[in-house]
Amino acid sequence: MTKILDGRVAVVTGAGRGIGRAHALELAAQGAAVVVNDFGVSLSGEGEGDAASPAEQVVAEIEAAGGRAVANAADVADFDQAEAMVRQAIDTFGGLDVLVNNAGFVRDRMLVNTSEEEWDAVVRVHLKGHFAPLRHAGAYWRTEAKEGRRRAARVINTSSGAGLQGSIGQTTYSAAKAGIAGMTLVAAAELGRYGVTVNAIAPVARTRMTEGAFDTSAMPDPADNSPVVAWLASVDAGDVTGRVIEIEGGRVTVENGWTHGPAADLGRRWESAEVGDRLRALLAQAPRPEPVYGA
Repeated sequence: MTKILDGRVAVVTGAGRGIGRAHALELAAQGAAVVVNDFGVSLSGEGEGDAASPAEQVVAEIEAAGGRAVANAADVADFDQAEAMVRQAIDTFGGLDVLVNNAGFVRDRMLVNTSEEEWDAVVRVHLKGHFAPLRHAGAYWRTEAKEGRRRAARVINTSSGAGLQGSIGQTTYSAAKAGIAGMTLVAAAELGRYGVTVNAIAPVARTRMTEGAFDTSAMPDPADNSPVVAWLASVDAGDVTGRVIEIEGGRVTVENGWTHGPAADLGRRWESAEVGDRLRALLAQAPRPEPVYGA
């Protein structure tokens, strides 16, 4: 069987367990050398103190199968540590071709019960934890392109149905995941000139982040998402960028996001008294999606 990632170098964040682990294993199975990043924390972001870190365990699995991998314990939301992680890939394997931003955790609360600390922690690890690795990887790819070594670079971010349709009880998580979708669109536009594609997936899977929050018995396995990520990481996917793709088992949906819907142009400034009827008529033509309950 053809390995679609032969010779490519990837960083996968949050790859010690769940969806990230599945991504790292699939990318390695497809021929990539993988930097397996995991900060080694619990679902709520607390330290766990494992004898062998989750990242090291995944590296051992990859090496046992004949692949190449190295562990990394960076806090991806720390700007300097994220830079060192990118540098580790370059120094260890000779370059970087793929960045899979996956790291995250949840601290679910209804809006009126959310503390400032919970908001800051979740937004930091999801949103800044996507920005910092992408910023440093993007700077590397820009330099490579300017020096005549343009790489077929790929970024796969991780959004969520919660960020696309909203999720009751997950205001902070939903806001961060929506931000990741927006970041994906802008990064795709900015980095395309350097040969970089930037896409996002919205995975649906049974993981530590979903178990306990609601019934996950019918949810797909984390590994069901990874073949799509592996293809998006390949050279063949160079014509796909700025897209958000929801994956639920064998179902793949290309999300349309915030697209223009029905419109009315009066040719003049609207008067406050006439807004209600006219706007309701437009809204009736474009019903909003129902919020999801955990994603």
